[in-house]
Amino acid sequence: MTDMKSRRADAAGQRGPVDHERRQQIIEAADEHFRHYGYGKTTVADLARAIGLSSAYIYKFFDSKRAIGEAICQRILSEIVSDARAIAEERGPRSDRLRRLFQTVARRGLELFFNDRKAHDLAVTACNERWPTIDEYKVRMAEVLAGLVAEGREAGDFEKKTPLDETVGAILLTMYSFMHPLLLEECLDDAESQALTIANLVLRSLAP
Repeated sequence: MTDMKSRRADAAGQRGPVDHERRQQIIEAADEHFRHYGYGKTTVADLARAIGLSSAYIYKFFDSKRAIGEAICQRILSEIVSDARAIAEERGPRSDRLRRLFQTVARRGLELFFNDRKAHDLAVTACNERWPTIDEYKVRMAEVLAGLVAEGREAGDFEKKTPLDETVGAILLTMYSFMHPLLLEECLDDAESQALTIANLVLRSLAP
C-alpha cells in the first residue's frame, strides 16, 4: 500500500514522505488560500507567505503549484467517491442505489458550483489540463459501479450478456455529464432531475 501511495505521489508531482505532517499543512493552507483567492491567481510564493514557510521548503514536497492543486483536487474528488461507494454498498434495491448514486454525483457538483466556486474552478482547470487526478477519479467511480452492477447481476436484477467492463464503461459515459464541471454547468437548474432521468434509462438497459 505504501508503494502505491508513493507512486501516486510521484505521478502528481509530490515529493518526500506521503504522510509527512508538513505536506498536510501545506495542502490545508493551500486549500484555504485557493478557495479564497482562486487557483489561477495564487503563486507558490503567495502560499509560502501565507503558511510562513519559504518557497524552497514547499518545493521539498511539491514540484509545482499544479502538484499542490492536484493534491487538493484529489481530496475533493475522493469525498465524492466515498459518498458514491457508501451508497453502492448499502442494503436495499440495487436500482434505488444506482439512482441515488447518479443524483449524488450531480448534487455534489452543484454544491461546488454554488457554495464553493473557487473549488469548482479548480476542478475545471483539472479537466481542461487533463490532470491525472481526473483519470483516477474515473477509475475509482468505475470500480464503484462495477461492484454494484456485479452484485445486481448475481441477484438476477441486471442482464449478464454484456461484458461487465463494457457495461460499466457505458454507465460511466452517461454519468460523465454530471462528473465534469463544465458539462454540469449546462444543466444547473435541473441537474438532479436529469440525473434521475438518465439513471432510469440506464436501469431499463440493465433489465434482464
